[in-house]
Amino acid sequence: MESTKSLLVGLFFALFAIYVLLAVPFGSYYQPIIVMIAIPFGIVGAVLGHMLMGYSLSLMSMMGIVALCGVVVNDSLILIDYTNRLRREGISSLEAIYQAGRRRFRPILLTTLTTFGGLSPMIFETSRQARFMIPMAISLGFGILFATSITLVLVPCLYIIAEDVLRFIRRLLPFSRELTLLELLPKERS
Repeated sequence: MESTKSLLVGLFFALFAIYVLLAVPFGSYYQPIIVMIAIPFGIVGAVLGHMLMGYSLSLMSMMGIVALCGVVVNDSLILIDYTNRLRREGISSLEAIYQAGRRRFRPILLTTLTTFGGLSPMIFETSRQARFMIPMAISLGFGILFATSITLVLVPCLYIIAEDVLRFIRRLLPFSRELTLLELLPKERS
């Protein structure tokens, strides 16, 4: 009980650290949330993986889920970073997210498959010595597989929704200056 409680505290600190580490380079408060939206789907994937493999959730599974939180944001980060780069070049938000999805699909897919492939020997191990670590590997492997499939659809949608919300705010406040995601993006440092 005490270990689970401290693990949950560690999870919240890890999520906060991930948010801060993403907010600083993005120079934005909402883009890290778009990137981190894949985390709950990774947790769902971890639970589904345990059900599929016939394991119950354990303390090691929870440790794997905490580790998964850091790994699963990579795919979203690749997508949003490339979109921001295209936006700085003057491409519209819709076209930028479309091109980012097309150009970063292969790196995102390869990252996910190589991570799962690296964990699969441990996931499918049958020896008695490995039984202790298998739940952690299941959490990481199946979590990243599930989160990637959701990320490739959900993150572009959320990016466009954020642009639409800013456009709506601009219409509500006509006296305010033009406000777009492009203006909120951090400028290139020279």
